[in-house]
Amino acid sequence: MSCSLKPSPMKAVVVSLLLLSALPLPRTGATLALPTGAYLPNADEPLRTACGQETTLHQAMGTNGLLIMFTSNVCPYVLRNQARTNTVCQYAQAHHIGVILLNANEADREVNESLHAMQVYAEAQGFKWPYALDKDSHLADVFGADHTPDCFLFDKDSRLVYSGGIDDNPGNAAQVKVHYLQNALEALAEGKSISDHKGDDVGCSVKRK
Repeated sequence: MSCSLKPSPMKAVVVSLLLLSALPLPRTGATLALPTGAYLPNADEPLRTACGQETTLHQAMGTNGLLIMFTSNVCPYVLRNQARTNTVCQYAQAHHIGVILLNANEADREVNESLHAMQVYAEAQGFKWPYALDKDSHLADVFGADHTPDCFLFDKDSRLVYSGGIDDNPGNAAQVKVHYLQNALEALAEGKSISDHKGDDVGCSVKRK
């Protein structure tokens, strides 16, 4: 993702980062999770990206599928996973699997999760894929996304083949034993069947209004 930044103070974002604390939150069932095999929903719904452009999930789709990740600018679990996020997203793109990150934290949209804060974060991380705003947490509700990070991988036929976390230890990369998402991406890229359709889902809660 490349888009020029307009000068803007980051004091509020930085302060909130320093003050923010979060506990690991397993999926609570507050929203109905999209089942394995489901078709990609709301594929043509317009989404505003951090660059101020418009895109859709359909446009983000690659020839081999699409990786959708619900994320945040400030969630500690996202921050600890950022290097891993970049690695899996780069792998996906290199194997013609489209990537789009979504920010559904509507309750914190005024400061930490504003469009400008998203742009600042995307530029800092060097994203080469769209980072879009999920207005009113609409897609999070449709997908049943309750946490950040929360991943949904679709095959070339727009069928859901994996959902859940990046791996089994979002808090500590050194102690990861199972790379859920990477395993699913490799199987998809190689045309093999995916053995684990769901992975442990731990992170910060999606901040709905």
